[in-house]
Amino acid sequence: MLPAYGLYTHIRRNELRARALVIGLFALNLVLAYAAALVIRSAGTGLPFGAAPSLEAYLRAALHDLLWLGPLVIAGTLLWLFVAFRTHQAMIAGVVGARAVSVFEAPDLHRQLEALCISRGIAVPALQIADDPALNAYATGLNPQQYAITVTSGLMAALEPREMQAVLAHELTHIRNDDVRTMMIAVAIAGILAFAADHAFRSALMRDLPDDRGGRGRAGALPAQLIGVALVVVAWLLSQAIRFALSRTREYVADAGAVELTKDPDALISALLKISGRGDLARAPSGLMELCVDNPRTGFLDLLATHPPIEDRIDAIVRYGGGRLPYPAPWPA
Repeated sequence: MLPAYGLYTHIRRNELRARALVIGLFALNLVLAYAAALVIRSAGTGLPFGAAPSLEAYLRAALHDLLWLGPLVIAGTLLWLFVAFRTHQAMIAGVVGARAVSVFEAPDLHRQLEALCISRGIAVPALQIADDPALNAYATGLNPQQYAITVTSGLMAALEPREMQAVLAHELTHIRNDDVRTMMIAVAIAGILAFAADHAFRSALMRDLPDDRGGRGRAGALPAQLIGVALVVVAWLLSQAIRFALSRTREYVADAGAVELTKDPDALISALLKISGRGDLARAPSGLMELCVDNPRTGFLDLLATHPPIEDRIDAIVRYGGGRLPYPAPWPA
């Protein structure tokens, strides 16, 4: 997080960085296509007629296959993004159990969100409630007509009005900065890579590895297939790293935007302290948890954590947003 005077510069830099990372995810799909062609060539279809069997020949044949396979992969990815564009909100609501909440059911919630949107002259997103005791919130949507902010019933019961306003401002900042759209695209593309990687491993396990000792006709097939599997692993690992990089950096910016909108850093600190460790939505997939205010699913030794620790986020608010820790402090200064 940066001081207030540097917030918009940081947001712009983050947008450019996010676009580069999403382009990187598309590039990884091409790497995956090349790996698939290499595995298929070495495992069964072999080389074009007349080609001398060698590792170099398999690599060249897979590169030739990429000329027609690559466009198909990109087209398939775009088609999947179109399907996600049309159906993602209904799927998320169905999994989590979220429903639209009217102004008569939650007048204070609507009033707080409308006040934040009016102060910045932006359209008011829809409001939804998920019946879940966890303390969390998330934003969804790929365009202004789809944008929605969902809060859990547990969050509504636990937070005071000013704390809830800070959480709404955090999610609204994600929408203002196009974080929601970027993360939805990244999760969708990374999901394709994960599915393809899993399929490749299952196929490799069900198929006997080529044996170079079987004769000249199979020379180079085994190392070619091993290279193909290695490329699949590398592509999947890089796709996960890109997802985590997108999530972690944007949480700091969203916290800064919430402080700027509400002018109440202490309320955000108080809300984060209450949410910390209590935000796991039991029915939510990992991709959705990446969109939440807090994601307590950290993975092995925090290496797969999509959100920075709550302590680090609060420390940034104290350092740069003028916030104050409650006394006594929840952790050593």
